[in-house]
Amino acid sequence: MRPFTYERAESAAGAAKSAAEAPGARFLAGGTNLLDLMKLEIERPTHLIDVGRLPLAEIEETADGGLRIGAMATNTAAASDLRVRTRYPVLTHALVAGASAQLRNKATVGGNLMQRTRCGYFYDASKPCNKREPGAGCSALEGGGRGFAILGASEACVAVSPSDMAVALSALAASVETVTPAGTVRTIPIDEVHRLPGDTPQIETNLEPGELVTAVVLPPPPEGRQEYRKVRDRASYAGGLFSLALAGERMALGAVALKPWRATKAEAARAAGASGAEAAEAELADARGLGGNDFKITLARRVIAAALEEGMDR
Repeated sequence: MRPFTYERAESAAGAAKSAAEAPGARFLAGGTNLLDLMKLEIERPTHLIDVGRLPLAEIEETADGGLRIGAMATNTAAASDLRVRTRYPVLTHALVAGASAQLRNKATVGGNLMQRTRCGYFYDASKPCNKREPGAGCSALEGGGRGFAILGASEACVAVSPSDMAVALSALAASVETVTPAGTVRTIPIDEVHRLPGDTPQIETNLEPGELVTAVVLPPPPEGRQEYRKVRDRASYAGGLFSLALAGERMALGAVALKPWRATKAEAARAAGASGAEAAEAELADARGLGGNDFKITLARRVIAAALEEGMDR
């Protein structure tokens, strides 16, 4: 056990300020990801800031007809809320597709957004990993695994984002509210929260050090159908090999990159009258595999084409 100090936050602004002032600090909410990483000594925080009791769990109507979901709302609470189920079914389906019922009962919306990759090499402290130790190298490049990125990867990292929820939020054009260490509140479009690896895979988001997520804001529900499709090895408690979120004319892909992947090329092709197969080809033109995950390109192509063509039939 590595020693660390503990603090129970009394306000969101206070938590952000404390995190910025204490090197090595981490926020603790549901703990379903952080505590596992601490046990494996992947995360070694020197200071834990417990934000789990902050009054940030409400799900509220917004003035424009959308919803504001507090960061401390559990995944179960968000998925089962009647307004989410009826107006944003793609979000409910994505949340239910993630993890197990027990984890969803504990995990929070804010924590879901900030969770770290499930790459096996990231979790194995005996293997080099640029996310754990910048400059060490990426073991996954030679690992031949099945789940690695096919879009937006780099020579520094080929891991993928594990969040189903974030994929649905991208398709819904959601935004994320945060509070900075200076106490200011800002709103960030969901597609600008996470980063692709580039040369700095250890920097996973565009949030400032210490910045705390306080809510997710959904705009009014889009016209048209909403759907979430996920392909995985098992029907429960298994990470996705590929996922697709549709919300009106917007589309996002999951398990293909280190962030939710907005399928803008497929959206444009679809708007121009392309078939589902043609839209899939447009989106995946730059997809690249590592050998063991080459099948994901074919899988993604087929799922996208089938989802879009079924929509056209409807």
